[in-house]
Amino acid sequence: MSNRSTVTEFLLRGFSDVRALQVLHFVVFLMLYLAALMGNLLIISAIVLNRRLHTPMYFFLGNLSVLDLGSISATVPKSMVISLLNTRVISYPACVAQVSLFVVFASTDLALLTIMSYDRYVAICLPLHYERVMNRRACVHMATGAWIAGIVYSALHTSSTFMLPFCQSNVIDQFFCDIPQLLKLACSDSYRIEIGVIALSVFLVVNCFAFIQQLCLRLFQRQLDVPAALQREPSVVNCFAFILVVSLLLFTAAFAYLKPPSSSDSNLDLVVGVLYAVVPPMVNPVVYSLRNQEIKAAMKKMMGCRFSSMNI
Repeated sequence: MSNRSTVTEFLLRGFSDVRALQVLHFVVFLMLYLAALMGNLLIISAIVLNRRLHTPMYFFLGNLSVLDLGSISATVPKSMVISLLNTRVISYPACVAQVSLFVVFASTDLALLTIMSYDRYVAICLPLHYERVMNRRACVHMATGAWIAGIVYSALHTSSTFMLPFCQSNVIDQFFCDIPQLLKLACSDSYRIEIGVIALSVFLVVNCFAFIQQLCLRLFQRQLDVPAALQREPSVVNCFAFILVVSLLLFTAAFAYLKPPSSSDSNLDLVVGVLYAVVPPMVNPVVYSLRNQEIKAAMKKMMGCRFSSMNI
């Protein structure tokens, strides 16, 4: 406890100590952040303002966009400040908050993706039961359950991490407060509780991923059974992209969390951190929404109304 009480701040790792590269990192992360911000905000606005999109699928897409905004906002802005101001310090409470928020959004994201895959399965494979199964009340309960599960899971993860005594160092070898890097700073053999939480996480993630794969496989089989003239079902076509993005998130996160701390490569850790903390929130709008014709039509209508009002 005395060792832990001496840690009042942590030092995050920057991508470079060269000023020109720091500015380049700031510009690149700013572009990625603005792209994620714009894409997700457009989706949320289109869904809220267009009554035709007030359906279960778009209700879940709106929730996903909110989660993506929160996830990338929890990590990227602080990293940009580090590069711009050339300061690596993050306070202990801010680190706790960053871990808590990132885990909330990331875990709720996975739960919501699982629900979205089930929604598409019912819509395509059980169309006559869709309105009964995916009614308004059921959708609200599913989304609320995903958020509550994410909050509880985050509280468990965060508390089991920051109850540890940090006696190794206060330098986090990542561009944000990441649990695997924090465990490297803990006293030896003192993070058994967190290992148990990670084991539970692996069990849940594997089951969610297997469930998503199984549903997508059934959608593909369903597609093979329909006539050739009707085989262009967007939900089935996008299913492969769906699995690809989920796999990117899960496999990179699994690599970061499950590899032994002693075999850590700092540069590789930075790349993996970007792949599961920055890339998915930026890619999700393209994969799940912007390729959807109804979303694009709603966006065009929304932007057209805005431009016409400006001309008036």
